[in-house]
Amino acid sequence: METRVFDVSMLWQSLPALLEYLDVTLLVGISSICLGSLLGGLLAYGKLSRNPAGRYIAHGYTYIMRCTPSIVLLFIVFYGLPQLAEALFDWEIDDWHRGIFAVITFTLLFGAYISEVFRAAYEAVDKGQYEAAVSIGLSPWQSVWQVMLPQAAVIALPNFGNAVINLLKEGALAYTIGLIDLIGKGNLIIAQNFGAYGLEIYLACMLVYWVMTLAIEQGFNKLENYLAKG
Repeated sequence: METRVFDVSMLWQSLPALLEYLDVTLLVGISSICLGSLLGGLLAYGKLSRNPAGRYIAHGYTYIMRCTPSIVLLFIVFYGLPQLAEALFDWEIDDWHRGIFAVITFTLLFGAYISEVFRAAYEAVDKGQYEAAVSIGLSPWQSVWQVMLPQAAVIALPNFGNAVINLLKEGALAYTIGLIDLIGKGNLIIAQNFGAYGLEIYLACMLVYWVMTLAIEQGFNKLENYLAKG
């Protein structure tokens, strides 16, 4: 059996076709980050609250999500959510866009991970800052919003950036439920070539993820340096 030679030109030729679906990858990632941040904020609030039930639920949710592999949760949401919606509300959601199921999955995961980042960052701020803000006449809510959270945001930023990068990489799993994103398009190109050029196509995908990761990393570094001035 003749061995096929690695074709560098195929790597570059495939990039334009792959980049046409980069917007799908970014849309799923950005949507999951925004929604997951809101969920993470709520979970962090629950973990920091004085309500034992709230703390138990928030910590329990985080533990379950962190112990669940991403691809397992993706399959549970994709196959289980339509059945659950039909059983409870008689809703037919099987025809939803596959990207919606991907966003739901990665929102649940990102919320769990980022809640710990938010909680740890808030607890890292000296509580004397809060007491000083209250002592000069600010309300408890103003003290948290105007004094505590801005300082916690600076502390949380590096870990938040790492979580964003990890989410974008985990988003590559969305092709397993049939979503045609960057990786999904790569698999289609390989299938159209009867299984050939797999190495070249996946290397092209890897280059795109490298560039995205580098851009995100540099963006967060500049933001961190800007916010840390003074």
